[in-house]
Amino acid sequence: QVQLVESGGGLVQPGGSLRLSCAASGSIFRFNAMYWYRQAPGKQRELVATSTSGGSTNYADDVKGRFTISRDNAKNTVYLQMNSLKPEDTAVYYCKARLIAATTGWRPRDYWGQGTQVTVSS
Repeated sequence: QVQLVESGGGLVQPGGSLRLSCAASGSIFRFNAMYWYRQAPGKQRELVATSTSGGSTNYADDVKGRFTISRDNAKNTVYLQMNSLKPEDTAVYYCKARLIAATTGWRPRDYWGQGTQVTVSS
């Protein structure tokens, strides 16, 4: 059973920074990709950043240049460094891991964390 636990959220002023962590139970090497999503009140969940096992990363347009996704395989943890935060970044941030393997019938299986609240306000 895969468990993902996010941490690092909180209240920050506009222009500030936060680093979110997503700790996985077991090696993150096995996951084909790991993602950060966010969901603001009254809005749909949206993809923020992607990190693939091949080393590539991708970002939503409105966070490019401000957010950075990274992995620490030794700690089985994925991070989201968020700089120059804006009030519109306020949301619950979720970590997701995607596994495609023999154990999933070679079909994508997604695992989600419980989310961590980020509030950007003065």
